[in-house]
Amino acid sequence: MLGLSEVASRIVQSTIRTMSVECEKVGGINLAQGVCDTEVPSVVRQAAENAIEAGYNQYTRADGIAPLREAIAKKLQRQNGITADPETEILVTSGVTGGFDSACRALLNPGDEVVLFEPYYGYHYATLVGQYCKPVLVSLDPPDYPLVADRLAAAITSKTRGIVVNTPANPSGKLFSMAELEQIAAIAKYKDLFLFTDEIYEHFVYDGERHISPASLPGIADRTITISGFSKVFSITGWRVGFLHASAQFVPAISYFHDLTYVCAPSAFQHGATAGLQQLPDSFYSNLIQEYQLKREMICAALRVAGLEPSVPAGAYYVLADASVIPGADSVEKAMNLLRLTGVASVPGDAFFQGGRGDHLLRFCFAKTDDELSSACERLAGLHRSA
Repeated sequence: MLGLSEVASRIVQSTIRTMSVECEKVGGINLAQGVCDTEVPSVVRQAAENAIEAGYNQYTRADGIAPLREAIAKKLQRQNGITADPETEILVTSGVTGGFDSACRALLNPGDEVVLFEPYYGYHYATLVGQYCKPVLVSLDPPDYPLVADRLAAAITSKTRGIVVNTPANPSGKLFSMAELEQIAAIAKYKDLFLFTDEIYEHFVYDGERHISPASLPGIADRTITISGFSKVFSITGWRVGFLHASAQFVPAISYFHDLTYVCAPSAFQHGATAGLQQLPDSFYSNLIQEYQLKREMICAALRVAGLEPSVPAGAYYVLADASVIPGADSVEKAMNLLRLTGVASVPGDAFFQGGRGDHLLRFCFAKTDDELSSACERLAGLHRSA
């Protein structure tokens, strides 16, 4: 009679991790998982090393060390237009994943419906399913993925409890505009819904566009759970340090569930993130945009040469490309065949869509060193030459 729980039987391993494993088997170049292989800023790395040597290797306060919470509050005010009390409204989390999981456990009930925009990030979908909630998908259409307000309104029912906004979005790179966020905010207020945001790619925005935090809109902050972190911007995806901002009435419960699962974000790494926020100049962020915009152009050009037409992302560091020319009945077969033909790993589109709508798509990550990305692009371009 022993077996998996009802919910575990409905969840499968992320194809993102699956493709990383397959890539490792053949010694390929991993453009699948967003591990961010670029250099960690020296001030961040050195501060973490110093913290270890100074003995900061024990549990921290459940909501994180005070200097980091204070630095996050200043960052939110300066960069996001959000006013936050570091003592009552900020929680240092084990990455965005830990923040979203804890917020869902604290604020949602089994059977609640939560809107996700499709293409969606698989961890958002799986987290909701894992908490016995129902993800309700609102599709956005390529190549620019504009919000269709009527679709969103039609998805709201008496069971709807929240909306998830990932901006800039993984995997599409969509950057929600002010007008779109105002429409979402209006529906959230009218229907009395939570707004969960994942803003981990907030510093990866291209072509002179600007990231807008939903909580900065008038009258929406008290129902918004703003989640972001340092994994991508400081290239420390393995450190697991993020943060969450919410109304003081919700933070204690969210912190409780975060403590149950993660206890706290790693102590020394919190000190590293603090140094990054306090010491890195504005030029660090502007240079980051320039660097990644060049990487974006490199990968998109190679994909075009390979016959894999890309949807050029406005933000984040992923590209969804049309892989119709790759043999395979679905995106999983296409991804495996591309890996076999080129040694480049991608993520099957069905990781981000339901009902076969991603069967012709593959996602590529360009958060790589220039040498590694150049090598991957050369291999992809060779796909066209060998055809």
